[in-house]
Amino acid sequence: MPPDAVPGLPDAEYLVLSSRLIPGMDGGYTIATLARARQLAGAGVADGAGPQLLTFDPGSVADHAAHRRTFAEQGALVDPSRMRNLFDEAVDPHGGAARWLLDASDSAVAADPDVEYRVLTDAEGRAFAALPVIPGNPDWHLTEEPVLVYDAAGAVAGALHGFRGLYRAWLEHVTAAVGDRLIVVICESRQIGELVADWSDPRVRILHTIHTMHVEAPYTPDSTMNTLWTRWFRLADRFDAVIWPTATQRDDVVARFGPSANHVVVPNPIAPVATRHDLREDGLVIVLGRLAPGKRVDHAIRAFVAADVPGTRLEIWGGGPEQERLQTLIDELGAGDRVVLAGYTDSPGTVLDRASLLVTSTAFEGQPLGVVESLLHGTPVISYDVRYGIRDVLQQGGGVLVPGETSWRWVRPSVPC
Repeated sequence: MPPDAVPGLPDAEYLVLSSRLIPGMDGGYTIATLARARQLAGAGVADGAGPQLLTFDPGSVADHAAHRRTFAEQGALVDPSRMRNLFDEAVDPHGGAARWLLDASDSAVAADPDVEYRVLTDAEGRAFAALPVIPGNPDWHLTEEPVLVYDAAGAVAGALHGFRGLYRAWLEHVTAAVGDRLIVVICESRQIGELVADWSDPRVRILHTIHTMHVEAPYTPDSTMNTLWTRWFRLADRFDAVIWPTATQRDDVVARFGPSANHVVVPNPIAPVATRHDLREDGLVIVLGRLAPGKRVDHAIRAFVAADVPGTRLEIWGGGPEQERLQTLIDELGAGDRVVLAGYTDSPGTVLDRASLLVTSTAFEGQPLGVVESLLHGTPVISYDVRYGIRDVLQQGGGVLVPGETSWRWVRPSVPC
């Protein structure tokens, strides 16, 4: 089905920009980005092949090929050839940088000798580019330090003006191939968004999606702004649209900052599933997600142990920096016979089909994909009532909301929120 057959979807070249897409990393962000691309493919973009997925992480060609294979095997990519990486394409097969990168470089720009550089090499060990190292600085992407470009002889041929110059050079190379067609850019990354907000190509329309919380603890609408987001909001009205995953977050932002930007709500897409009710296990409670401090998995463990409901057990699926601390807590509570850190799963759907209840004790959310997936699998949810998205998802039923600042107690999951 051609794109012009879909109401509201213009005939255009569609580009999805993502800092990185790596299997098993970045949780809901990766899932939502790939799901959006699949949804566009289903709507007929590129005759069903889907948008071009452009990534910007400086991994190896072999690593990126492995990522594409894994996503394809998981059914997350319609056409693996549509997933491209800047640094894969920055290499000339005969050594040094690709022609588009050499052409974009400025021979008059020189590196600061006091700045450390990370030299990137091809499979034969030949240098093609060098990136300035900005340690401990969350604004590394905004540096003005040059990005060095090497020729086939291994000499520095010129430089680009920071990561902005590098990213824009590749995007101009990619879009040169589409002629005069309209180009719809879906930017999935705040950092990339800051670097392309002033892209003045008349063919380009930039839609910027949001994936996470924009304020600090206690995560209320008037909480202190995260400093990274403060700068981003100054640019928001430069995008053709800012896409929020929930109406609640959009409304909070408009109430606080005004409607100067074009704010729209597009929930993150989730593919339909075939539920396996025959796998359901009575009494199985699960936690599913990254074991990070903001997820507060320790709350779920303490609540489960304190409830002491006969015939129940808790499986915690996922990995992350909190794993060792959570295992220590389980041991201290003497709960090892009923609470298990089950590790990472590449089949979350099967875990949800087995579960009788999903518990989420997160401090904040941006896109509660795990909650949506749980409901699709027929698994009820108990969750803190925190911003953003969980109340939006559960407002039609399917779970129980617990006040975010209240100690957990056991609540039967048949009561709608």
